[in-house]
Amino acid sequence: MKFDDLRIIPPILKALKEKNYSEPTSIQEQAIPLILNGNDVLGCAQTGTGKTAAFAIPIIQHIHQAPYATDPWPKIRSLIVTPTRELAIQIGENIDQYAKHTKVKHAVIFGGVKQGKQVEKLKKGVHILIATPGRLLDLIDQGHISLKSIDLFVLDEADRMLDMGFINDIKKLLKILPTKRQSLFFSATMPDNILSLSKQILQQPQKVEVTPVSSTAETIQQYIYYTNKSSKKALLLHILEEKEMNQVLLFSRTKHGADRIVKDLKKKDIHAAAIHGDKAQNQRQKVLKDFKGGKIRVLVATDIAARGIDIDKLKYVINFDIPDAAETYIHRIGRSGRAGEEGIAISMSEPEENGYVKDIEKLANMRIKVIDKHPFPQTEKPMSAQEKKEFNKEKQRRKQEFFANRKKSGGGSGRR
Repeated sequence: MKFDDLRIIPPILKALKEKNYSEPTSIQEQAIPLILNGNDVLGCAQTGTGKTAAFAIPIIQHIHQAPYATDPWPKIRSLIVTPTRELAIQIGENIDQYAKHTKVKHAVIFGGVKQGKQVEKLKKGVHILIATPGRLLDLIDQGHISLKSIDLFVLDEADRMLDMGFINDIKKLLKILPTKRQSLFFSATMPDNILSLSKQILQQPQKVEVTPVSSTAETIQQYIYYTNKSSKKALLLHILEEKEMNQVLLFSRTKHGADRIVKDLKKKDIHAAAIHGDKAQNQRQKVLKDFKGGKIRVLVATDIAARGIDIDKLKYVINFDIPDAAETYIHRIGRSGRAGEEGIAISMSEPEENGYVKDIEKLANMRIKVIDKHPFPQTEKPMSAQEKKEFNKEKQRRKQEFFANRKKSGGGSGRR
C-alpha cells in the first residue's frame, strides 16, 4: 500500500514525498483511515512504529479542509498532550514538516523555560497545540489558552504519562475539554490502569495494535557482553574502538551515572554529553541538536529523558546498565532500527544484572547473542541474598556518613 491509497490530500502527499515517505507503516495504514472517518482510536504502539504521523497527518488534513482554516486568528482545534519536553518538540517538528504545504499553524508549549515566547505565539492564533500537562494547565489557569474549540484530542505515550505522575493533571484536563470531540489515545503498553483511563477518554473506539512491547524490530541485531562491574568502563572503551560507531545512544540507569560516564569518555577524547532531568531545557535541546548534527559521538541518556529522542538512521544503542524492567530494554533498543533501517544494540551485563537479561530474553522470546571473545570477561558471581543485604547495609552506612561529614563541613556551601 502507498500513502496515495489512504485518501490523503495532495499538499500532505507532497510533503511526505519530500521526506521520501512512500509506504505507510502498519499503524499508519490502520489508523489514518479510521481517524479520517471520525472514529475514536485506541492505539497500542511503541516508539519507532510511525505513530506520530499516524495521528498528525489526519489532524492536519481535517484542519486544512475545514472552513475555519483561513481564519486570520485561528482557534485551537486540536490538542496533543505528551509527557516530556523532548517528545513535544519532536511532534512539533514532525507536524511542521507534514503541514508545510497547508494552511495549518501549530505551537509547542512545555515547562522548564520562560513562558513569554510561548504565550506570544499563542496570541497570534494556532490550530494545533502540542503541550506537556503542567505548562498547559498553568497557561489555562492564566487565561492564555481556551480549549472550547477543540475538535480533536490526542493523549500520547499514556503509559509514560502515568509513570511520571501526571494522572491528576490528565483528570483536570478531561473536565475542561469539550465532551463532543474526537479522541485518540496512544500507549506502548496496555495494563489495566491504562485501559481504565482510556475508557474515560474514548467513545466506542476502534483499536489499533502493532508491534507489541514483547517484540523487538527484526532489523535490530542484539549482542551482550558479560563482564564485571569494575570492568564496565574499560569494556565500553574497548567497544568504542570500532570507528564505524560514530553516533551512539548509550543508556545509564541514573543521572549521576550518566554524568560520570561522560566525564570518563571525555578523558579519553571521546566527544560525549549527557541528557537527563537535571539538565536545563536549553542544554538538553542543544545537546540533542549537536548529537543529531554529528558533533557529539556518544549521547548518554536516562530512560525518561530519552523517551522523546527520535533520530533518523540511528544505528547504535548501548546499554551500559541493564534495565531491571524487561519492557524498558525493548523501548531502549527501539531507538535504533527505525523505519526499516538496520540497528545494533549492545548490552553490558555485570553479575548482578544477569537475572535481568534472562527476564528480557523470556519477554522477547529469544536469545541475545553472547560475545565471548573480549578482554574483560565476567569472572565474579552474583551476590547471595545475605551478601546483597550486607552490601546494601554498608552502602547506606557510607551514604549517611557522607552527608553527615558534608553537614559538619558547612553543607558544601562554596567549599571544595
